[in-house]
Amino acid sequence: MSKPDFATAIAPHTLDRLVVSWLEEDVPTLDIGGHVVGDVELTATLYCKAVLCGRPFFDAVFNHLKCKVVWESFAQEGEVLDATAGKLACAIVTGPVRNLLLGERTALNVLSRTSGIATRARAGVNACREKGWKGMVAGTRKTTPGFRLCEKYACIVAGAASHRDNLSSMVMLKDNHIWATGSITAAVEKAKIFAGFTTKIEVETDSLESAREATLAGADIVMLDNFEPSKLHETAACLKREFPHIILEASGGIEEGNIVDYTGPDIDVISKSWMQSYEVIDFSLKINTPKR
Repeated sequence: MSKPDFATAIAPHTLDRLVVSWLEEDVPTLDIGGHVVGDVELTATLYCKAVLCGRPFFDAVFNHLKCKVVWESFAQEGEVLDATAGKLACAIVTGPVRNLLLGERTALNVLSRTSGIATRARAGVNACREKGWKGMVAGTRKTTPGFRLCEKYACIVAGAASHRDNLSSMVMLKDNHIWATGSITAAVEKAKIFAGFTTKIEVETDSLESAREATLAGADIVMLDNFEPSKLHETAACLKREFPHIILEASGGIEEGNIVDYTGPDIDVISKSWMQSYEVIDFSLKINTPKR
C-alpha cells in the first residue's frame, strides 16, 4: 500500500497561521541581512538524513515567501534517508535570495525537530512491531507550546498515534481530577454530562480496584499508570476477562530500552512522550554558487 499524503490532513489556513507566526517571531522588524543580498533569484539545496518529516511545514514557509520547493523523488514524507555516504541532497529551493535566507532558519528549525521526533517514535513503533504486537504506540500531550500540531503530526508520520490532540478532543481524568472530585465514579459521571456519546472518557488508574471502578463507572479507556510490566500484564488480563470491550493503555516508566516489555495481548495502547529529549536532526540549506 502506498504511503498516504500526510499533508492533506493539515488545513491550509492553519499552515498559513503557523508560518506567519514563526516568521514574525524571527523577523519582527527589519531584515538587514536580506537588504544586503537583495532579490536576485538563486537556488539552494537542502541536505538531510534520518526519517524525513515536516515537508508540509518546510514547503509552507517558502511558499509564503514566493519561493519554489522541488523535492527529489526519493525524499518522501516518512522515508528513512540514508546519508552515511555523505551529504544527501533532498530538495532544491528557488527564489529571491533574501527570501531564501529569510525562510532558511525557520524552515530548518521545524524540519529538524519534526524529523527528530519522527525518528525517535519510529524506533519505538518498529521495536513493538518486531515483537508481533498489534496495538498502538501513542504520543502524549507533553508538547511544546505553540508547536503541538507539528509534534503530533510527526508522531503520525512515524506510524504512532497522536493520542488526544488537546483537552477538548477527549476527556482524560487523572489523579488530580479524581482527588478534587472525590472519587473516580463521581468524576466520570460529571464528565459524561458533556461527553455524551461522541467523546471518549479515559481514566488514569494505579490498581486493579481503581481500574474496575473506572470501567464500571462508564470509562471507555483505562490507563494503567506506572505499573511494572509483570503487574501490568496480570492486571490487564484480569480486566479483559471481566470487561472485554475496555481499551487498556499502559503509561509511565516507559523508555525506548524497555518499551517492548509493556507489549502484550491485553494491552491496546502504549503511550509515551516522544516530544521530549529527542535528537534534533542536522539539516542544512546551502545557496548554490558556481563553486558548488
